Amino acid sequence: QVQLVESGGGLVQPGGSLRLSCAASGIIFSIYGMGWYRQAPGKQRELVARISSDASANYADSVKGRFAISRDNGKNTVYLQMNSLKPEDTAVYYCNAVWVGEVHWGQGTQVTVSS
Repeated sequence: QVQLVESGGGLVQPGGSLRLSCAASGIIFSIYGMGWYRQAPGKQRELVARISSDASANYADSVKGRFAISRDNGKNTVYLQMNSLKPEDTAVYYCNAVWVGEVHWGQGTQVTVSS
């Protein structure tokens, strides 16, 4: 059974930082592309960042220069380092794993940026 478990969300002030983690099980982690998406209230889910099996990363324009995605294949974990957070980054953040026709999602973790 595939499981993706996100952690690290919370409440942070504008300008602050958080690091999200997504621990995967039930998959051969190293061959999967991994991604972080977010969904704010009343909005569609959107891509934040993704990292391929060979660690090539790309980012949404709105987070370039502030967020960094990375992966540790030895720990079956993907990370999202979020710096210089803004109120508009407030959302539920979801991890996903993609390989060929398979897509798996985590349950999400809430990130709230507010003073």
